[in-house]
Amino acid sequence: MNEANETSLTVLCNGLLHDGSQAPLRPADVWIRGDRILAVCEPGQVPLSNVVSVRRVDCQGRVVAPGFVDVHTHDDAIVLDQPDMLPKLSQGITTVIGGNCGISLVPVVTETPAAPLSLLGNRQFRYPDVPSYRAAVDATRPAVNIALLIGHTALRMQAMANLDRPANPAELQAMCALLDDAMQAGAVGLSSGVFYQPAFAADVDELAALVRVIAPYQGVYATHIRDELKGIMQAIDEAALTARLGGAFLVLSHHKCAGPLNWGRTRETLAHIEALAQQQPVGLDVYPYTAGSTVLREDLVDGIIDILITGSRPHPEMAGRYLADIAAEWGLTQVEACRRLQPGGACYFQMHQDDVDRAVCHPLTMIGSDGLPHDERPHPRLWGAFPRVLDQYWRVKGLLPLEQALYKMTGLSADRYHLEGRGRLQVGGFADIVVLDPDRVRDCATYAEPAQFSEGIEQVWVNGCLSYTAQGRACVGRAGRFVSRATQPG
Repeated sequence: MNEANETSLTVLCNGLLHDGSQAPLRPADVWIRGDRILAVCEPGQVPLSNVVSVRRVDCQGRVVAPGFVDVHTHDDAIVLDQPDMLPKLSQGITTVIGGNCGISLVPVVTETPAAPLSLLGNRQFRYPDVPSYRAAVDATRPAVNIALLIGHTALRMQAMANLDRPANPAELQAMCALLDDAMQAGAVGLSSGVFYQPAFAADVDELAALVRVIAPYQGVYATHIRDELKGIMQAIDEAALTARLGGAFLVLSHHKCAGPLNWGRTRETLAHIEALAQQQPVGLDVYPYTAGSTVLREDLVDGIIDILITGSRPHPEMAGRYLADIAAEWGLTQVEACRRLQPGGACYFQMHQDDVDRAVCHPLTMIGSDGLPHDERPHPRLWGAFPRVLDQYWRVKGLLPLEQALYKMTGLSADRYHLEGRGRLQVGGFADIVVLDPDRVRDCATYAEPAQFSEGIEQVWVNGCLSYTAQGRACVGRAGRFVSRATQPG
């Protein structure tokens, strides 16, 4: 490689390279020019002649890896409202995929978002299409890249007046048209959340018709299935049938077996998903915690599990307290207290650690935080999910090799969502890079103190721009972009 007029380059030198695959770590230097990776070289090798200026970053004893891809987020609005994106950037995340669980900022237009769209905050929804949202991202220039799924619930709310039934032909046609426009403009797929009331009445015919729209674009169908409790097997089959009829890749969102009566069933669910994967393309995403987090729902209050309130509109002072304690103080049942606290959010300690471990370690699994950035006291996964995988599953428990843990956060995720040039450190790819200390990386966020920086994430580069350093624990550059799906229809 020779270039006569090269001026300014950056080289991350002396580090151990993880290239985004499951290959062993190896010593290598990574050269950056502009927003791209110019070269991946043997240590000390110079890829160009006539280099006038080189910024050298010594990564001795550190792992240099692709920036992490958070495949399950609700970051559609927060990238615009708080563009420094420190909860994600400080974990090493450089790309987020928004619009999960049927909940997306596009294409809804409303000043009063109802649940579950309110999980994206109480801001105005004012982006009727992907181009208008993309323009807002470009103008804001957040610190991380964002790719977008289009939410089935959002489509329903935009096209239907009555959500208590399946869409009629005219409504379905309107939803399909909105979705096709979004895919043409670069959305990466469709998400659904038939777990939530506004989408619960949708049947397989309605969902499969929408999946057929994304299939020619090689879009992904990601779904928060109808039931993660007793009916989980039937719900998995419904999701698989929907994706199969529509002809798209299926991602089962935040896979879990929720509720004490369901504990241990990941042995059954994962074996069933493996069998489905012999018939159709299937993947999972998982966060490494035993508690989930969503809106306050009476049907999730069983009097057994702990429920931590993350926010309440009528009683904001109750954020950070347990529902059982609030109920006792008010002299109410937990269900009655839940009703009084609504609308709001909570962490539900629904899972057994063994089930979480099996799901995280499964070969089909990607890592997603599922953080809710608008909660007053968010689940610690918002700040800690990715370093927690490296700490708990590689270093502490020894359940995953480091290369495999990193692959679940990088190459696997970028490949499944067709994020061209992301998730791998290779010549010509985008310079999204995390430099981490493998001996120190760990999450520090807790349920009591969720907004805590992780340790061991030393530098994060986004599109060739140094964006985060552990020394300052601050966003030092914003170079994120809207990321379009790489594949074209056909």
